[in-house]
Amino acid sequence: MGQKIPIGIIGASGYVGAELMRLLAHHESFDVRFVTGDTQAGQPVADLYPHLAAISAEQEFVKYDSHLLDEVALAFLALPHGQSMALAGDVLDRGKVAVDLAADFRLKDAGQYQQWYGEPHQAPDLLGQFAYGLPELFREELADASAVAVPGCYPTAAALAVAPLVRLGLIQPEGVIVDAASGVSGAGRPPKAHTTFCAVDEDFTAYGLLNHRHTPEIEQAAGASVLFTPHLAPMNRGILATCYAKPTAETSTDGLLAALTDFYADEPFIVVSDRSPSTKATLGSNAAHLTVRYDARTHTVVALCAIDNLVKGAAGQAVQCANLTCGLDETAGLSAVGVFP
Repeated sequence: MGQKIPIGIIGASGYVGAELMRLLAHHESFDVRFVTGDTQAGQPVADLYPHLAAISAEQEFVKYDSHLLDEVALAFLALPHGQSMALAGDVLDRGKVAVDLAADFRLKDAGQYQQWYGEPHQAPDLLGQFAYGLPELFREELADASAVAVPGCYPTAAALAVAPLVRLGLIQPEGVIVDAASGVSGAGRPPKAHTTFCAVDEDFTAYGLLNHRHTPEIEQAAGASVLFTPHLAPMNRGILATCYAKPTAETSTDGLLAALTDFYADEPFIVVSDRSPSTKATLGSNAAHLTVRYDARTHTVVALCAIDNLVKGAAGQAVQCANLTCGLDETAGLSAVGVFP
């Protein structure tokens, strides 16, 4: 084994940052040199996240300083949406690879940020430098990329289910409906009134009706116009996306399953079967479980995808992309096997 690649995590105190630390702890080619968390600076990582105590006994969160970048070749930006815009230029100007997990560089059209995020993009000149980090659909963009925009969890699940069927000409790209449910960790670590135990337990709610900010990203990644409705489910982790579309010609469940299986035949993290996907089956893994059906009665194609929103929907996918940009085996440090029960 050669010399390890030094990396840093900016914004490591959130759930995604903690998941990055967990995954990278066993990565044979990456060496974590620093983990920043401005609101937790000086606090031991293990105090905030005891599950990391065995690998981070002496490590503390530090306040971000651009000079920290001198120690690394690659930086993961696990910051809240809107904050990466101010830092990405600094990372790239210093010749470092930037792997951003926020939404700041996912959309190709700067004007969409004003429409969907309510504010103009602060670094539109950098948008063209970022490859979209969904390897199964955009792998060619990631080879030797110096900047990666890791997709959101909802867009990952929806695009993995819909994009192959669009690309193969099996469904109409207009009027696709995406109903998706997420675990509460998708809302982040800071407490919010609607994500407390009493608010979430024994409840199931839809939100972001008609205007959820992930809509344009799903459309961009899936290659279809989409009506997207997200739901909050009373579980810690997971995304289940159920997608409805009209076929372009007469089809069958067997034919659609065969096409989806062939499309993902060489993908190490994709499982296609006739089983109904389960979020529990993907827990802790970088896997995506998919299936598809054709309902002849309503002339409708139904495609489903389940992922762990913190792994394939965030930290795991970021590591997968980092592996590719660094010329490593893209499965390094990752597992396609979930945790059960």
